[in-house]
Amino acid sequence: MIQLTNATKRFGDKTAVDHFSMKLEPGTITGFIGPNGAGKTTTLRMLTGVLEPDEGSVEINGYDMKEHPIEAKKQFGFISDNPDLFTPLKGVEYVNFICDIYQVPEEVRAQRLDGLLDEFEMRDAIGDKLGTYSHGMRQKVHIIATLMHDPDLWIMDEPMTGLDPQSSYILKRKMRQHAEKGNTVLFSTHVLEVAEKLCDHIVIIAKGREAYNGTLEALKAQYPDTSLEEIFLEVTGSRVHEQEEMGAFASGRDAAAVEAMEVDSVWSDAADEADPNAFGASDVSEGE
Repeated sequence: MIQLTNATKRFGDKTAVDHFSMKLEPGTITGFIGPNGAGKTTTLRMLTGVLEPDEGSVEINGYDMKEHPIEAKKQFGFISDNPDLFTPLKGVEYVNFICDIYQVPEEVRAQRLDGLLDEFEMRDAIGDKLGTYSHGMRQKVHIIATLMHDPDLWIMDEPMTGLDPQSSYILKRKMRQHAEKGNTVLFSTHVLEVAEKLCDHIVIIAKGREAYNGTLEALKAQYPDTSLEEIFLEVTGSRVHEQEEMGAFASGRDAAAVEAMEVDSVWSDAADEADPNAFGASDVSEGE
């Protein structure tokens, strides 16, 4: 179980995350969604102990991150948004380094690594240095290393970025299988279609605050006949959505103005062509 309570993180005068709370139960896949700069990565770094909250608390499987950081960090595997680390190491050296940290027995790591290398098609490259890998290959090695100690909780920051379609499919399948075993998966993403197909639960963050927390079905029910992109723009208070609404208003106003001008033009033309006597000019003259 993952629980974040009133977490706040400031960088100078800027509040990146503002009293944000989130509780994730076992057996679920949660998509963490938000615009760039909304606070997703900062939140995940607080969850994993990379950053310490200025206010609030983080609890992982009953362990408080501040009081018991080592025990809390043993509970999860974390895939960061930056795979460009430890580049002087060979792929196999990096995997063994992570296994040593989590005390994965030699016989266990050999069996797990064998299967993961085949799944992600990295067997031929695992002996090369990370610095020679493409971004996607580095991402795959980081995923492999993260899964080696078989954690209950998976916390991933944009894990599909850079992956080829086959590797992305394999990772999504493993995420679903992991959750079906009663475990917890949390991942951030910008791809709404992935969240729609994969997640049991979504959390939307905007400007460091919670914008939505619940199922995608419940969210879509609040906005019938609306696309996922439009819902996202509405929930996050996107300026793009505001500009589109203002544009629609302006278009409607301009259309009304044009229509009014056309009506005036019609009446003006009619007046120019009309016989003055048709409007009672002689009667007026007699009345005077």
